[in-house]
Amino acid sequence: MPYSEMLIAPMRGELSALGAKELKSARAVDEQLQQPGTTLLVVNSVCGCAAGRARPGIAISLNNKVKPDTLATVFAGADIEATARAREHLAPYPPSSPAIGLFRDGKLVWMLERWQIEGSDAPTIARQLSQAFDQHCQAVQTA
Repeated sequence: MPYSEMLIAPMRGELSALGAKELKSARAVDEQLQQPGTTLLVVNSVCGCAAGRARPGIAISLNNKVKPDTLATVFAGADIEATARAREHLAPYPPSSPAIGLFRDGKLVWMLERWQIEGSDAPTIARQLSQAFDQHCQAVQTA
């Protein structure tokens, strides 16, 4: 049974306030990841490490000079179909929430799993995200 929207609204709101595109269906996930460019896909969650580490780390990282073209999110335990599809795209990493994947032109190029989030504070997560942005979100140079 999915979480109550009343329960998760504030948690959704934290990422929505940052401009995150909420993906609530498998089709929406597929369509987003088919877009050219970079997408930071967040599997949001009610767990404490999402609130205390992941979401604040994402917020800090968006101050980086280089950022993904799109911030998108699914909510584990609420957006059931969308989360399942997101996890297919995040394979071979095992399902977890929270989780953060960076995609470039539909391909997963970087991943931060729950166990890495649990062991880090928000500024550390922000630094890791910023480094991933610097590496994977720069415009491709053509010769």
